[in-house]
Amino acid sequence: MRHYRQARRNLNAIKLSQNEIMRLLSTIICLCAMLTGIKAQELLAKVTINHNQIQGTDASVFDNLQQTLEQFINDRQWTSLQFQKNERIVCNFNITVTKYDQSSNAFTCTALIQANRPVYNSAYTSTLYNNQDADFNFEFAQFDQLEFNEEMVDNQLTALIAYYAYLIIGLDLDSFSPMGGEDVLQRCLNLVNNAQNLSFTGWKAFENDRNRFAIINDYMDGAMQPFRQFQYDYYRTGLDEMANNADRGRTNISTAIQTNLKKAHEDKPLSMLPQIWTDYKKDELGNIYKGKGTPKEKDAVYNVLFSINASQSNYWDKIKE
Repeated sequence: MRHYRQARRNLNAIKLSQNEIMRLLSTIICLCAMLTGIKAQELLAKVTINHNQIQGTDASVFDNLQQTLEQFINDRQWTSLQFQKNERIVCNFNITVTKYDQSSNAFTCTALIQANRPVYNSAYTSTLYNNQDADFNFEFAQFDQLEFNEEMVDNQLTALIAYYAYLIIGLDLDSFSPMGGEDVLQRCLNLVNNAQNLSFTGWKAFENDRNRFAIINDYMDGAMQPFRQFQYDYYRTGLDEMANNADRGRTNISTAIQTNLKKAHEDKPLSMLPQIWTDYKKDELGNIYKGKGTPKEKDAVYNVLFSINASQSNYWDKIKE
């Protein structure tokens, strides 16, 4: 009986009044709302539609397309990953309409897709991806509602957007941990395979060496694993380190270029990925080495970059200055 009374006293001691319970529940609800509020989708995209080449057409269809795409990209949760608002990947879809058939709702376009990555402990942002899609063609009727099912790809426009969403997220994850984007990039490759029945250019093998198929297929090729490792080395151990120690960060970048970037190019010389990468990194690389580093280090970096992309030799010359 003594133990029973003690147990009752313990229960009474922790018993809450109805008002206290309601206050506690309100606090929990508020905390949950706050936690939910700070989570966000993965992408923060700006869509631009350039229709200057199209005359005699009501511009409202282009305005509606821009708004619809921006909402589709930014409001959709593309993965199960939890991003904070300040972690969203800033990206741009600059779409130029070269032909528009109002009767069939057919758009013939090119698109410049660009994504950025912040550099740790600095206000600097680095280009994560920048490439032009010359076959960004699709059909869209004003006020269309966009829906996407990656298991059944039957709409060209949503397939295009999903492809670049997965590619950008995967590249971003690779830059923060070695091969970190594997699952998302595999979804990108699966999408390409599921898009083979679409009657649009850009999804099939051997159409050209830098179409959508070629880019993701090369990126997921085992022979290009050094290139994926290079992404982590360049951003995480290179640029991110430069805020703390500029010389160490630059040296890490030099080592990564001379090892993994060089090996990726040698193992799969027909892949366009290293060349595309050097195309949009030429200015940044010139700034990293201009007036910095030993002559031996500069020569070694120059030789690798020139062997990959001789067309940018004017920029590589700046490395030796």
